[in-house]
Amino acid sequence: MSEGHAAEIVFDRVTKRYPGREAAALDELTLEIPAGTFCVLVGPSGGGKTTALKLINRLIPFDDGEIRIDGRSITSLPVVELRRGIGYVIQQVGLFPHLTIGENVETVPRLLGWPKARMRERTAELLTLVGLEPGDAKRYPAQLSGGQRQRVGLARALAADPPVLLMDEPFGALDPITRGHLQDELRRLHREVAKTIIFVTHDIDEAITMGDRIAILGEGGRLAQYDTPDAILARPADAFVERFIGDDRALRRLALYRLSDIDGLDPDTVPGQARDMPSADAATTVRNAVSLMLDAGADRLRVLDTDGASLGVLTLARAMELLHG
Repeated sequence: MSEGHAAEIVFDRVTKRYPGREAAALDELTLEIPAGTFCVLVGPSGGGKTTALKLINRLIPFDDGEIRIDGRSITSLPVVELRRGIGYVIQQVGLFPHLTIGENVETVPRLLGWPKARMRERTAELLTLVGLEPGDAKRYPAQLSGGQRQRVGLARALAADPPVLLMDEPFGALDPITRGHLQDELRRLHREVAKTIIFVTHDIDEAITMGDRIAILGEGGRLAQYDTPDAILARPADAFVERFIGDDRALRRLALYRLSDIDGLDPDTVPGQARDMPSADAATTVRNAVSLMLDAGADRLRVLDTDGASLGVLTLARAMELLHG
């Protein structure tokens, strides 16, 4: 796999069994993940999410089927070559405590024999990209917060510019505020760099927030549904998926849209007046905008740009139309 591009990943009837267990961990998983996709694997415990992730970089072997990256079977690639083309981020981060942040980020480039100047330049670039300061390269992991360490783990995974990034519940141990900030940073990062990301979570809200496509795995490692977040929320494939995503899937669909996505806002005919009308920044999700309306007992909300100027008015009826579009 070459640097600097995204890669297609295909699971072709992949089965994995663990000794002593009657049911398969993965049962003929067939899944095509286009290059550059942010794919989330989600489902209850025992659904095989982490197993599927670890199969990709051959941390564990599979029993039947085939996994291909850009058309090449992963079993045909030397394992060192395979793993150098895959970034890997886990919940515990796994930074080396005796190494500086810079030395941690440079782990793979050092193995690849990069010149020192190139490693320093790449480290500074990546620390900035994940929201840290280049000067943090001289600090040690113990001097950082949990959220900062997770950012370093992400920078380290991206250091050699791999086409594939695997993430196993990377934000699960963080507080909700830090987790939300890192989710925003990762979505921004995915827009800026060409990577295929496979992200494991047990949280359906995180899956809906993060993914271009979602694969829901059920008990016994069977693929229950694979589609866009909007399609899954609008048309659950079966009763299991419907139960898993919950009764409030209509509100979850509204979380997929931001006020800036809505065309045809009503004109704001009384700017500066109607003080009882709630307002929200255009980056706010429609779900949160509806919540603000309901809290205020209002049926409309003023949408503001970054300077606080009115862009128009969203009505509750217009928000509901999104569910039927």
